[in-house]
Amino acid sequence: MKHGIKRFVGFQCFLLLLLIAFSVGVTTASASSQKLTNDVFWKDTANNPIYSQGGGILKVGNTYYWYGVKYNGAVTYYNNPTALNSDTSFNAITCYSSTDLVHWTYEGNVVTKGATGTTWDVTWLGRVGAAYNSITHKYVIVMQYQGTNGKGTAFATSDTPAGTFTFDNVQTEIANTSTGRTGDQSVFIDDDGKAYLVYSNNSGRANVYISPLRTSDYLSVEPATLLLNVPAGREGNAMFKYNGVYYVCGSELHGWNSSKTYCISSTNIYGPYSSEFVMGNTDKDFSHVTQTGLFVSVQGTSGTTILFGGDRWSDFAGNGIGYNQWMPISFSGTTPTLNSLSEFNIDAAAGTWSVSGGNNYILNPSYEADRVAQNALAGWTTWTNATTNPNANLSGGHTGRWAAKQTGTAAYSATRYQDVTNLPNGTYTLKAWVKSSGGQSSAYIYVSNYGGTELRYNINSTISSWTQITIPNIVVTNGSARVALYSVANAGNWANVDDWSLIKN
Repeated sequence: MKHGIKRFVGFQCFLLLLLIAFSVGVTTASASSQKLTNDVFWKDTANNPIYSQGGGILKVGNTYYWYGVKYNGAVTYYNNPTALNSDTSFNAITCYSSTDLVHWTYEGNVVTKGATGTTWDVTWLGRVGAAYNSITHKYVIVMQYQGTNGKGTAFATSDTPAGTFTFDNVQTEIANTSTGRTGDQSVFIDDDGKAYLVYSNNSGRANVYISPLRTSDYLSVEPATLLLNVPAGREGNAMFKYNGVYYVCGSELHGWNSSKTYCISSTNIYGPYSSEFVMGNTDKDFSHVTQTGLFVSVQGTSGTTILFGGDRWSDFAGNGIGYNQWMPISFSGTTPTLNSLSEFNIDAAAGTWSVSGGNNYILNPSYEADRVAQNALAGWTTWTNATTNPNANLSGGHTGRWAAKQTGTAAYSATRYQDVTNLPNGTYTLKAWVKSSGGQSSAYIYVSNYGGTELRYNINSTISSWTQITIPNIVVTNGSARVALYSVANAGNWANVDDWSLIKN
């Protein structure tokens, strides 16, 4: 009887623990899922920085190989992420391997500036993609090239995916294009293994094309098919396929800076394609403060996840921390939406993902997306009762290049707020870094519209250095919340805020 009581009490404890787990909203993830964290510099399995930009992913068996470029300025960016630098001089094409898309092993530099056995004088390489040719049994890297052999699309081959690649040729003209050479480019592998190059023209980038690589060896770009003409131009051109639909995406021309993501779609790889549209959610923080870089199709036993790979380029240091930001895409029918997450779990074997418990649900929390000083900031809404708008961003934040401010040469009242939606119900903590002149009639950080009474943190006293404030125990019951800075102030008063976070407990 005593043993039966023990078993019953143990079962009750198990049920109680289950109830507690669900009540605090534990994010469930499969045993093989791994947490991917954005807004940091990624490290390889040897704890060294991952230097890979403007690259692509090739899956061989169950292993993903990631090829990208290490620029000399990327090292400077890593060591001093808030300082601008313009060093885009070429160092190497790197290769990393992974089976889970989170833990990457450095395989080495597969192409270097002074590559052994080549007479090519490489001055710059970029926009790297890779494919495997089943006829020649060679792995092929396709890249933009500048050097003594001219300018164009270059090809290099290897017998193994992580081996040293040997230069083969450079193609200086592509038929049926307006300028003969590519602007930005990437390699796309279709379900049948056929490889294509997706690219814009090199001058103006108003035209977006697709070309098959020569079937016999993938060492030449075949004549182009025009997919899109947009006078403003598109760069960061990349393609993915989901449920039989092809999507070609790119960013605005901002000189290697963050942008909304623009897409066209078709059920035929050569078109006709839809009218151009902005991928859902990418307008709110300019694609998590990135430019379109690559897409990864993660096909598993339980489904397929498309990962958006965004670049943060080293010569615009300060627009967020880290070179690479990867996020899952959701679909409503054929309409894609970016899940702009600071953390998520990815199960590469299953092909599934889930939001991680440490995700920050505020978009553009550090005001880095907008690139320039202005009043209207991505993801945020302003209200003011003043002759001129006291809401703006200012150079020199708590982290990065920017923060938000409220100030005025005349008395004012103002709010900058964000309505955060799609919040799982539960208890949250809001944090922000603030500075204040003091002297305002009212100045406070607040959270409202979450299903409870408005909560405030007053900052109308002098706060001369960046200080983190916290509003805990926000019990969200309606799946949303509004976070804001509000001021009723005199001429010359000011309040600054940066680095918000709204994280589920």
